[in-house]
Amino acid sequence: MIVTQIRNAATKLVGLLFACLLSTLSFAAIDVYDFDSVQQEAQYRGLIEELRCPKCQNQNLAGSDAPIAQDLKQKTYDMIKDGRSDGEIRAYMQERYGDFITYKPPVRPSTWILWFFPPLLLLLLVVGWFWQSKRRQLVASGQSGVTVDSTATELSAAEKAELDRLLSRAKSDGKTKSDDNSAHDIKSREDKK
Repeated sequence: MIVTQIRNAATKLVGLLFACLLSTLSFAAIDVYDFDSVQQEAQYRGLIEELRCPKCQNQNLAGSDAPIAQDLKQKTYDMIKDGRSDGEIRAYMQERYGDFITYKPPVRPSTWILWFFPPLLLLLLVVGWFWQSKRRQLVASGQSGVTVDSTATELSAAEKAELDRLLSRAKSDGKTKSDDNSAHDIKSREDKK
């Protein structure tokens, strides 16, 4: 009984979701334009794929349902029907909406940062990486030209005695640990036999 109620509720929910999906699809805008030739239609499709919607952040006119995108599609269609070329249509759109309308802004002083900064930054990073690695190689080989003052590196008698004491203690600690490990290994081998 409970299973039947759950099944009926799930069926109603799926039906409701399906009805909502169909209703939203029925309100989607469908562009119906009558072109004189296949070339005009291809030109139109190419332009609305290339031009960006001024309202939407990063969506072309073909994918946008914004009112301004609908107006721009209509204007593009009208200009194509008037026999305008792609360049003329792009120039009109850029003049009216700025360089944002196209995904490929023209190279001019106002867009130099878009065109030249990324390759310049990459070049600077590569040059800096080569310079740094070459510098490290020179330092490692001792050819860096850096001289070390020998008087500054000499130890006093007290410092030498302390260093010798620390080194001898480290050596003796190392021997006893290795001796302990080898004795343990022998015991474990004898235990295995």
